[in-house]
Amino acid sequence: MSKKPLPISTICAWKTRIDPTPDYQRPPAWSRKQKQLLIDSILREYDIPKMYWRSVSRDDGVKYEVIDGQQRLRTIWEYQAGEFALAKNIDPVNGIACAGKKYADLDLDISTIFDAYPVDVVIVDDAIQTDEEDEVRDMFLRLQNGTTLKAQEKRNAMPGQMRDFIKDVASHKFFENCKFTNSRFAFDHIAAQMVRLEMAGEPTSVRDGDLNKMYDGNRDFDPIGKVAKKVRRVLDYLLRAFPDKTPELERYNAIVLYCLSSTLIGSYAHSGTEEALAKWFIEFETERRKNETLDEEERDPQLIEYRRLTSQSTDSEESIRARLEFIERRFFLAYPDIEPLDETRIFTPEQRLAIYRKNDGHCQLKIKCNGERLAWADWHADHIVAHSNGGKTVVSNGQVACGPCNLVKSNKPDPNGATAS
Repeated sequence: MSKKPLPISTICAWKTRIDPTPDYQRPPAWSRKQKQLLIDSILREYDIPKMYWRSVSRDDGVKYEVIDGQQRLRTIWEYQAGEFALAKNIDPVNGIACAGKKYADLDLDISTIFDAYPVDVVIVDDAIQTDEEDEVRDMFLRLQNGTTLKAQEKRNAMPGQMRDFIKDVASHKFFENCKFTNSRFAFDHIAAQMVRLEMAGEPTSVRDGDLNKMYDGNRDFDPIGKVAKKVRRVLDYLLRAFPDKTPELERYNAIVLYCLSSTLIGSYAHSGTEEALAKWFIEFETERRKNETLDEEERDPQLIEYRRLTSQSTDSEESIRARLEFIERRFFLAYPDIEPLDETRIFTPEQRLAIYRKNDGHCQLKIKCNGERLAWADWHADHIVAHSNGGKTVVSNGQVACGPCNLVKSNKPDPNGATAS
């Protein structure tokens, strides 16, 4: 590392070469009052904390990434660009009035103080490679010690593949259709809770301490493993159910809807149920909100209890379990015809032989081929009625398929009226 006192004029000139928010950084969070106080301190030539930058070489021309000092750096840039003015009640600087003034309005002597002010910048000179990213994240967390970082902002800077996977999941379009915004990594927080619930396979506590342990204990998490694939599959299902902005999708609702959708995908003939889920949920929320407007003696006590569960200890196992049981009961009462999946998904060797002989070894799909005859070691036993649609794993529901045809079927009707497994 090396320390360089850089004048603010240089820091502003280098703006396009500096990335203030690499992915472990939190978003801009300072208030106008905090920004004004920093600029006032600079004009009075008080010391301000040093910044830490990492030297990099990127294709977009960026030469430095900010490890610490993002809020101060942005404030300096914004004031120099005229995006805010000083507070209206500050005292003169060196006898010169500055109250309420933007940078362009400052007296020349005062703007010179601003331009020449030396900011201590510690440069991590070595271009740290990918295998040393953990050191940068660790430095960021150490430098933030004692500041008001939220729990998810700290987790976002933790090393490991779990953090990277959740960061990727948080970019799923489903979250954009929820009511809450991504302020201070809210999407990452909800995504992390969903991943923990999926890993547990049942309602469990998703408090910050639990999420911290999950991040730390799963640094080698497999982003293409069983859990990861299921998480993405559930979010894809939810996006099909809610393709547009849905104000009813509060944080606590997103969690229980994830759990319900995961159950549907894992245990029920769920194909085509997305519209039913969305319709039921919006009707339920409408009923629940209307219930709150009724006189106390006319309110549904079950809906009152559900509302209590959404407002107290919402991240506890007890709250999530109770809300999910309530939601599942109501949903399946509204749609009693949704069938459980056949517990057996894979055809037995005896069933495979019977299916092969039944079709004389010829591909029945005929999507990529003309029904060619396949060798015994080179065919797929395919469900005619998809397993996800409630199709049974029995010989009468099995057919021969070649690999290319089976892979492109993708839940669409084939020329013979079959659907994908």
